[in-house]
Amino acid sequence: MQFFTRHNLKYFDKMRCLRKRSAVSFLGILVVCLLFMNLYIEDSYVLEGDKQLIRETATHQLNPERYVHSFKDLSNFSGSINISYRYLAGTPLPRKRYLTIGLSSVKRRKGNYLLETIKSIFEQSSYEELKEIAVVVQLADFDSAWCEGMVQDISQKFAHHIIAGRLIVIHVPEDYYPVLDGLKRNYNDPEDRVKFRSKQNVDYAFLLNFCANLSDYYVMLEDDVRCSKNFLTAVKKVITSREGSYWVTLEFSKLGYIGKLYHSHDLPRLAHFLLMFYQEMPCDWLLIHFRGLLAQKEVIRFKPSLFQHMGYYSSYKGAENKLKDDDFEEESFDIPDNPPANLHTNMNVFENYEASKAYSSIDEYFWGKAPSTGDFYGIVFEKPIKISKIKVVTGTEDRQNDILHHGALEVGEKIVGSKKGRQCTTYLRLGEFKNGNFEITDVEHKVLFDINCMRILVTKSQKEWLIIRSISVWTSQTPNQ
Repeated sequence: MQFFTRHNLKYFDKMRCLRKRSAVSFLGILVVCLLFMNLYIEDSYVLEGDKQLIRETATHQLNPERYVHSFKDLSNFSGSINISYRYLAGTPLPRKRYLTIGLSSVKRRKGNYLLETIKSIFEQSSYEELKEIAVVVQLADFDSAWCEGMVQDISQKFAHHIIAGRLIVIHVPEDYYPVLDGLKRNYNDPEDRVKFRSKQNVDYAFLLNFCANLSDYYVMLEDDVRCSKNFLTAVKKVITSREGSYWVTLEFSKLGYIGKLYHSHDLPRLAHFLLMFYQEMPCDWLLIHFRGLLAQKEVIRFKPSLFQHMGYYSSYKGAENKLKDDDFEEESFDIPDNPPANLHTNMNVFENYEASKAYSSIDEYFWGKAPSTGDFYGIVFEKPIKISKIKVVTGTEDRQNDILHHGALEVGEKIVGSKKGRQCTTYLRLGEFKNGNFEITDVEHKVLFDINCMRILVTKSQKEWLIIRSISVWTSQTPNQ
């Protein structure tokens, strides 16, 4: 498998910049051509609005709402692809699960990490978590002898998981694949490289298509991955924290096609998309376009990472691949709950570094201009809560002086409405910031009331600007209403 870390991207930026620009342009033109043909066939003319879409595409200035509408109109993208899958191990799931974990694997010239990946998924999950997951392994190699051997190994090692209905092994016959030879050589890639990445796109499309109705959510892994402890619980916390917000893809690793989470109802559309452009570019580039077409402009990636690349040899020609995700934490992962809340501040916000960017696990932050005494950053929870732990970090590595030099953290009760919005009438101070940071545990034993609000209060004016890098809240029991 091919992975690209942020570190590598910086290194290869100059070489790939031109290729990426051409990829964006080329893919955009293909999409628009298909839209044009579809509209022409149905209506015998192109509306003025669609002509504007073509002009916008040519200059890379797409109107997201109109582009998404057109993409949704592509012929039956929400329907499944008609494929006959072979069950090599396991049977159809008797009930829908919370999360499906999908892996596609082919024979490697050197090394094989599939069994270790499956083992990590199950070993890092609790008994209760295992009830909510399904693992689908697609053996995508055309070598039937290799597939039979892998099925035997998987069946022997994970028999109890197959019997329990949480592990399925599938295969798609070669007859269902499109042409893989003589494809156009975009980016001047060698023919065998083009064939490899094009087939990989089709492999993923078939896997996504199979998994579309198995669960509420789907996460893609590669076949050489190690998982963090209780990763499902962490994923569920993140999904809960995103309730009410729009997202297409949530990322739990910065490497390749590892740890990318989707709503299952988007899988048929993604499968069609990969098939439509299977020969154009690598899958990780196509995924960026897919996310953008559905109007998620920015990457939503959570730290620490939940999945780590552990392979040493790539599935392409057995080349060395030592890439690692330096944000991965295996044992000490403790993602906050950050219950739903309304966020507000009276500080002067710099550009688009708004208050919401501090209250999440995403690698973003709030940035305000020099605060004065009495300025605050407020959090009003949607429901009263019991809090066990609070942690606030200000400043960043490259702006170490943009911290809260003098401040306090307070929690409040007795919420009321006002012209300035909902806020609490009384507050209890839990402590002062030290070196720009604040952390407190056992809050539920120190605060006797159910907490409605929390605020960061500036206690002395400062000339430096203020970055609130992260606000993390861990809850204990749900209070009685």
